[in-house]
Amino acid sequence: MSASHSAPSYCLAGVMGWPVAHSRSPLIHNHWMAEHQLHGAYVALPVQPQNLATALRALPALGFAGCNLTIPHKVAAMDIVDVVEPAAQHIGAVNTVVVQADGSLLGRNTDGAGFIQSLDDATPQWRTLGGQACVIGAGGAARAIITGLLQAGIASIHVCNRSIDKAYALQAAFGNAVTVHAWNDRAAMLEGACLVVNTTNQGMHGEAELDLPLEALPSTAVVADIVYVPLQTGLLRVAAARGNPCVNGLGMLLNQARLAFAAWFQVMPSISPALTNKLLKSF
Repeated sequence: MSASHSAPSYCLAGVMGWPVAHSRSPLIHNHWMAEHQLHGAYVALPVQPQNLATALRALPALGFAGCNLTIPHKVAAMDIVDVVEPAAQHIGAVNTVVVQADGSLLGRNTDGAGFIQSLDDATPQWRTLGGQACVIGAGGAARAIITGLLQAGIASIHVCNRSIDKAYALQAAFGNAVTVHAWNDRAAMLEGACLVVNTTNQGMHGEAELDLPLEALPSTAVVADIVYVPLQTGLLRVAAARGNPCVNGLGMLLNQARLAFAAWFQVMPSISPALTNKLLKSF
C-alpha cells in the first residue's frame, strides 16, 4: 500500500511520557515507517504531567496522527480525550490516542489485545486447553490483560496479589469472572490452570524474582511474563525446565505497537526477525 493512499503525505506520531527517553517505541515505529515507505517520523515527546492536556490538544494542529502514552499519563489522559473506547474504560487507562478526521481525540488501549495476540503468535494451542487463567498482580497491566482474556472468551480468571485489597478492586471492576486468592494461596491457585501470567515487575532487571512455586501447575499450561528485560525471567526459566510452553514480554510490546500503528496510518505492520533483533540489541 503506498503512503499516498493510506496516510497523509507526512506522517507524524510519538510517545508522551515523563521521563520518556528510555522508550523503545521510536525504534519500533520508525522501523515500520521505513519498511512501509511512509514519509515522516515517530518521536519521543517528554511532557510533564501538568502540561498533558495542552500537549494532547495540540496534536491535531501539529499534524500528528496520534500518540502513545506511557507513565505517568495513561490514567490522566482519560479525562482529556473526547472519546474513550470501552476496552480502555474497563482498563482505566489509555495507551494510544488517535486524532480523528474532525480533529477530536480518541482514547484507546491496545495492551490487552496486544497480549492476546502475543499468546496466539507464540502458543496458538492456549485457547484449546480449557481451565482457568491465573493472573499475578493487580495493577494497570493486570487490568489490561484481564480485559483481553475476557474478550478472548476466557470465563474464569483467578487473581492473586500481595495486597489483597487491589485484587478485590479488580473483582469489583470485572465481576464474577474474577476470583480472588490470598497471596499465601498462590501456589494452590495454579491447579487446573491453562494459563498463568505475571503482570508484576518481579523478575525485571534490578527487581527480585517472582516467588511462585509451580508444582501444582499442569505441564500443558502456558506461562507468560510481561517483563521483557530480561527476556527470560526466573519464572520462565523454571517453567521451561518443567516443560511448560513459555511466552516472554516482547510479543506484547510489539503487538500493542502494531495496533497503534495501524490505527494511525491504516497499514498493519508485521513483526519481522529484523525488527526483533534490532529491539533485542537495544537492551
